[in-house]
Amino acid sequence: MTNWEIKKNEGNFSGGLLEKYGPIILQLLKNRGLEMPEEIEKYFNFNYEKDLSDPFEIVDMEKAVERISKAIENQESVAIFGDYDADGVSSSAVLFETLTNLGLKKITCYIPDRQLEGYGMNEKAVEYLSEKKITLIITVDCGITNIAEVEKAKEMGIDVIITDHHHAPEILPKAYALINPNIPDSGFLFKSLAGVGVAFKLAQALCQKQAPEKAEQLKWVLDLVALGTIADCVPLLGENRVLAKYGLIVLSKTKRVGFLEMFKVGRIDISENNIPDAHKVAFQVAPRINAAGRMDHANVAYNLLIEKNPVLACDMALEVESNNQKRQKITAEIFREIQVLANNSFKDKKFIFASSVHWPVGILGLVAGKIADEFKKPTIVLQRQETEFVGSLRSIPEINIIETLGKCSELLTRFGGHSQAAGVTVKPENIEKFYEKMSQLIEEELAGKEIIPVLDVDCEITLDDINWEFVAELKKMEPFGIGNEVPVFLAKNVIISDLRIVGNGSKHWKLSLMSTSGSPKIFDAIGFSLATKFPDLKKDDKIEMVFNIQEDEWSGNKKIQLNLIDLGRVD
Repeated sequence: MTNWEIKKNEGNFSGGLLEKYGPIILQLLKNRGLEMPEEIEKYFNFNYEKDLSDPFEIVDMEKAVERISKAIENQESVAIFGDYDADGVSSSAVLFETLTNLGLKKITCYIPDRQLEGYGMNEKAVEYLSEKKITLIITVDCGITNIAEVEKAKEMGIDVIITDHHHAPEILPKAYALINPNIPDSGFLFKSLAGVGVAFKLAQALCQKQAPEKAEQLKWVLDLVALGTIADCVPLLGENRVLAKYGLIVLSKTKRVGFLEMFKVGRIDISENNIPDAHKVAFQVAPRINAAGRMDHANVAYNLLIEKNPVLACDMALEVESNNQKRQKITAEIFREIQVLANNSFKDKKFIFASSVHWPVGILGLVAGKIADEFKKPTIVLQRQETEFVGSLRSIPEINIIETLGKCSELLTRFGGHSQAAGVTVKPENIEKFYEKMSQLIEEELAGKEIIPVLDVDCEITLDDINWEFVAELKKMEPFGIGNEVPVFLAKNVIISDLRIVGNGSKHWKLSLMSTSGSPKIFDAIGFSLATKFPDLKKDDKIEMVFNIQEDEWSGNKKIQLNLIDLGRVD
């Protein structure tokens, strides 16, 4: 049973806007927080040259650029300190490429090992970089919490410039420069950039100052910027919308041999004639980049993105593909193990807890998310290491998991995250007390509450509202993603004029649908995995349905297809 929550139609739009966009599109925009005429105009009509903010408005940007310019002039040894996810890897590649193009020759990229070092800077890494005669560290997608590590670098004569986008703690590292939209009075006009977006602002500023004639070439790193932005699930609105939109176009024309080899090996259909949408990047490109850091070391993915030699890039693309396949297989195996546990030991519990010495740290969050989604319960999955348990939590909307962890902080070595996802480290002697306290807190919070999944619906329409002109208007709202989700519609009084089950395992419905209005239009609809949920559908049944609208192309013929999310019978 799923509750359909239809967003209220409270639009109070002027006649000019109604005439230009129509009530349905305006309601969709309102649902995304856009009501003012100037916001709506900018949403539809944005421009790479005009709609990116001036990087020099950002606090400490001038200082950072001066220090990096000095490093280029004196040919210092500079380290980029990145992160092992797709955002961190793409951020590292953006900065490496920019510094290389500006003439810096001695660049080291340091990405920590997820299993051995964990997230962010660490003192051993700083010592290693000191031994390599590094005089400047630039962090990307990390660093804002590394107070002790920055202090150690300073003691060793290394300046640190931090570029990050994560939540800023009250006490900040005493770095040479701090560039983070989440620092109070940061100067960022747009606060929701991914780590790669922040790195790109630094790249913009460096090009403007060092080589204005090369600023135009910076467009060619937008494929990397789109990858990191989409992979990191930041809102695809404002400046992110500009970066993602143009980045997807650049990705379709990319000359980056690493991407081209990855597309070839992974059979990913991206080319100049097939511009990818954000969904394709999120579900086909980003997982392959992430798989390197999850299963082995993210250096493989980073080296693939900066490689110039097609033969070497092909080898790396094959390794990335292999890592991704291993990641899928191991994720499925662990998921099945915990499924059994959840159906037995935790059947009557509100909190699912699982640990093993054999589960790789890199995929614990993925598994926890899948289990939390399936059982609608907060879930923690841990790897039992020699001296500690390390793992990930995923939650449900009714439980703020980071607040709950905060109430157990005396039992934790480390923890961090946000309301729906977090990471923890726990000493073995505290693990049982931690589980008991978390269980108790979650049980208390959920007492008397019925957990019913909610499906958010943008607005109700009729099948008669759907035509090619309407589809064209929806297409102008792309790229879709977090904060700018694919519109979800409700239609009532729909008649099934024909139907059949398709796909392996007889899971999917293929329906032909028509309106009760008497219109002759018939729409094809696909309902993935809905045949098991609604096995008794038959011809001439009247239904209501929640769905997306998409274009379907086969052998050069285009048609409108409805993608069914949920159904209900109308008696």
